[in-house]
Amino acid sequence: MLIHLTLAFALFETLALAGVLLAWADRVAGARLLAAFLGGIAVWIVGNELPNWFGQGMERASMALLATAPFTSSFFFHFVVVFCGVRIPRAGIAAGYALGAASTLASEFLLPAYLVHNRYIGWIALPYAAGWIASTAWVILGAGGIAVLLASLVRARRPAFNQIAAVAASCLWGFVCLTGYGMAVLDLPVYPFPLLGLPLYPVILVYGILRYGVFVANAWARRALAWTLLLALGAAVVALTPLLPFESRWLGGLAVAASCLALNGPIRRVAERLVYPGGRVTAADLLAWRQALQSAETAEALAADASAVLSRRIGTRVEVGLGAAAPADATAPRLAAVRGPDAWTTELTGWDAAPPGPRHVAELFGSVVAEAAARVEQAQQIAARERERQLQARLAELGSLAASVAHDIRNPLNIIAMAVAGAPGDTRREVADQVARISNLTKDLLDYAKPWKLAPARIDLAAQVRRAASRLPTVRLDASLEGELLVDADARRVDQALTNLFENARVAANTEDAPEGQVHVAAEHVPGALLLHVCDDGPGVPAEIRARLFEPFASRSPGGTGLGLAIVARIMSAHGGSVALTERPPWRTCFTLSFPAAP
Repeated sequence: MLIHLTLAFALFETLALAGVLLAWADRVAGARLLAAFLGGIAVWIVGNELPNWFGQGMERASMALLATAPFTSSFFFHFVVVFCGVRIPRAGIAAGYALGAASTLASEFLLPAYLVHNRYIGWIALPYAAGWIASTAWVILGAGGIAVLLASLVRARRPAFNQIAAVAASCLWGFVCLTGYGMAVLDLPVYPFPLLGLPLYPVILVYGILRYGVFVANAWARRALAWTLLLALGAAVVALTPLLPFESRWLGGLAVAASCLALNGPIRRVAERLVYPGGRVTAADLLAWRQALQSAETAEALAADASAVLSRRIGTRVEVGLGAAAPADATAPRLAAVRGPDAWTTELTGWDAAPPGPRHVAELFGSVVAEAAARVEQAQQIAARERERQLQARLAELGSLAASVAHDIRNPLNIIAMAVAGAPGDTRREVADQVARISNLTKDLLDYAKPWKLAPARIDLAAQVRRAASRLPTVRLDASLEGELLVDADARRVDQALTNLFENARVAANTEDAPEGQVHVAAEHVPGALLLHVCDDGPGVPAEIRARLFEPFASRSPGGTGLGLAIVARIMSAHGGSVALTERPPWRTCFTLSFPAAP
């Protein structure tokens, strides 16, 4: 009777765990396959128990259910391959299902076994030749899955190692449990006690996987273990009550209640440490965390290092983000470091079902991440100031050189212009064009090199664009520029940047192949910024100058000075914004100005 109650409980438990897996299928690789495997185990239990529940007349139905065992092993093999991330050709997976399906169909048409009565279990199935064929098939598939597990276990690192080890341990436990049926089949005069451990098999399998990926599973396991320990404590107190010098049910019950209330807290703490250890953080842990995050020089590198360190400590994948809070609907555990008005702070999301130990670890680790984020921010600010200092030094040197060159070049230019006064018209025009080009280069060089002092004010960027575009008839404005677009900027410098961009776009668009090229301007609001897109349908930017497009003397237009875009980049940088080459089909070239949004 005890074995039948155990199997009935294992059946209910297996179906319940399969339902849990289906509910959390998006969090565990291969969860649906594992749920199908657990469903196959439930079918196998029902096949074994039908004759004991309803009599020997259920033999045919029992054999039909038992014949599905090879196909169940196909699900196990497929699950292991997906769960371990092993790259096996589709043909290998298909061969596994083909073997399981063929063995199952053969067993369905050929009676695989017959019933005999065992003194301990009752009716059990002994295999015919067809049954041995089916058994061989599921052994082959099971052995293949275990081989994949062991091979992956050798290469895996934590936490994947822990998960794969849990699946391997559950397989070992399942084999131990099945030895109970072996005792019955061999008719050994020994009680098949290993079968009593069968209910633990699906628990070890499912919990070993979910523990490292789903905090809710750990919360349930902690509660279950705490209640089990409390019940065991109560049973122990009841067993000891006969030792009292007097007999009283009321005093016995009171002793049980008092013991459970007194030890409730310590037992729950023990359960927490057993289910999810590692909640205690030492000074050595804090030092190791700081050293692990010390090498990160950017926010992205710091987030990656922090995620790896915390995931190893907690035993499950934890995402760490810097600079923005986690979304309110986030379900996966996440730690976000956010820049506050005075300092960096951290926020935890998706930790509602986490035990206190891991949550405490995450909170302390968050303080280390906040320190590291402040250090990275400070280092980046120092680096930015150093880059600005070096830029200003180079600009001062360039400005001195440009002023000297401009002074020395104007007289020769005037002499050249006067010398060709009597030359033919074509010659005079060509010389005038080249002189103008040199003059423009000198003017741009002086403008680029000299120190600037901005005079920012609240301006209407749309009105600025409309005024600049009115000077170039080929510029077409988008409807987004009809309203008011407020930014804090120096109107004169913004007009200079717009004029440079519009002129560059006009020259690039009006080629011999397309003399009627168009320039299109549009505005766009994004969080924290106002974007202005200046696009043209010219031939595009050559690949060889894309990387240095905003550096001095990189020009995409024949006859250009190569300083126009460099000046635009400097103007936008001085305003706390940026300029970038962007993609906006169907236009071949687009430059996007990003202005900080006005408060």
